[in-house]
Amino acid sequence: MSDQLGPSLAVTLQALRRDRGLSGAALAELSGVSRAMISRIENGDAQPTASLLGRLSGALGITLSELIAQAEQGDRRLARLEQQPVWTDPETGYRRRAVSPTAGGALELVEVELPPGARVAYPLEAYTFTRHQIWVLQGTLAFREGSVEYVLERGDCLQIGAPAPCEYRNPTEESCRYLVAITRRG
Repeated sequence: MSDQLGPSLAVTLQALRRDRGLSGAALAELSGVSRAMISRIENGDAQPTASLLGRLSGALGITLSELIAQAEQGDRRLARLEQQPVWTDPETGYRRRAVSPTAGGALELVEVELPPGARVAYPLEAYTFTRHQIWVLQGTLAFREGSVEYVLERGDCLQIGAPAPCEYRNPTEESCRYLVAITRRG
């Protein structure tokens, strides 16, 4: 799988928006993403950032993993390493691998590599219908949840609390790798 979902992401976003009966303006209002940017993404003229995709997926009521999986059209029980969808944020170099065979199941596993100095922020809406646990595999991760910041080292695991705006930041000069386990709120 290439790092650029390109045309499949554009078609998927447009289909999800239309399936929910949303105009571009309505999705812009729900997500906080400009109508012009949504149009550019749906036309395949812009490569969206992780933060922007997080806002759009939250507004559409799905996880970022589900959005990427739908763009990849993956629905399987076994996900071999070479088949796992990988997406790289063009702005930060944040690299996200959908480890789970099928997104949207009872549990989703996502492996992330955050380059030195990179930061990725997500709005409250990205967490309203999911629960997350973050397990650091390598390096250091500074995770801000609302106004509280946690500094996580290799082996540390954090369960995210009530929905709040969050930011993942690598404060070091070494790459950080972590696994995010995602479940739906009951």
